[in-house]
Amino acid sequence: MSGHSKWSTIKRKKGAADAKRSKMFSRVVKEIIVAVKESGHDPEGNPRLRIALQNAKGVNMPKDNIEKAIKKADKDDANFQEATFEGYALGGIAIFVECLTDNNNRTVSDIRSIFSKKGGNLGTNGSLSFLFDRKGVFTVQKGDLDPEEFELEIIDAGVEEFEIEEDVFIITSAMEDFGNVQKKLDEMGIEAESAKLERIPNDTKVLDLDSAQKVLSMIEDFEDNDDVQNVYHNLEMTEEIAAVIG
Repeated sequence: MSGHSKWSTIKRKKGAADAKRSKMFSRVVKEIIVAVKESGHDPEGNPRLRIALQNAKGVNMPKDNIEKAIKKADKDDANFQEATFEGYALGGIAIFVECLTDNNNRTVSDIRSIFSKKGGNLGTNGSLSFLFDRKGVFTVQKGDLDPEEFELEIIDAGVEEFEIEEDVFIITSAMEDFGNVQKKLDEMGIEAESAKLERIPNDTKVLDLDSAQKVLSMIEDFEDNDDVQNVYHNLEMTEEIAAVIG
């Protein structure tokens, strides 16, 4: 299993088990609001909203909460803007942070502070882009699906990587094939647990356990920030690290 998939699996388990569910809900609500303001209420004509609603179901957000989020978009005066930050953590680990914020000055200050307090350095935008590729990543519950048949049927949609991890399939595609994979899943009557464009590291770095835990502490601080939607990194998730934090 790739380091990326291992990290995704760990986060998925933690998200299902700990008190961060409210944070997950908050991120999905923001995404729903931005999607509605961008292209309207109809998921059929608004791909971003459709994916946001799918991800809301994936984190088991109650239907009432989803409906409130859609209605809130009409009344919410907040103007969320997308912002990204790039920098290095301890040991030269690359960190890429994606945010949705209604106050860019606050967000810049918070992100810079976390980098500084945790022994890292905030870089300039674009400085780390070459280290990450944007990929479509889908998580699909195994359920009654036959792995071989499912893989054979989905592969022609542009799937680059097909992995089986416990109770789910993790499907990776090129960014330009994201829509094709989504369409194929729809045709098969399969609803993904999550469907996202993620930043996958081209290469990963191995750190000793102590250093790795310090880097993961920084990542957790970023993820605890209300303005942060996603955090990506190129730390190699070794079996030793996975055992300690998973």
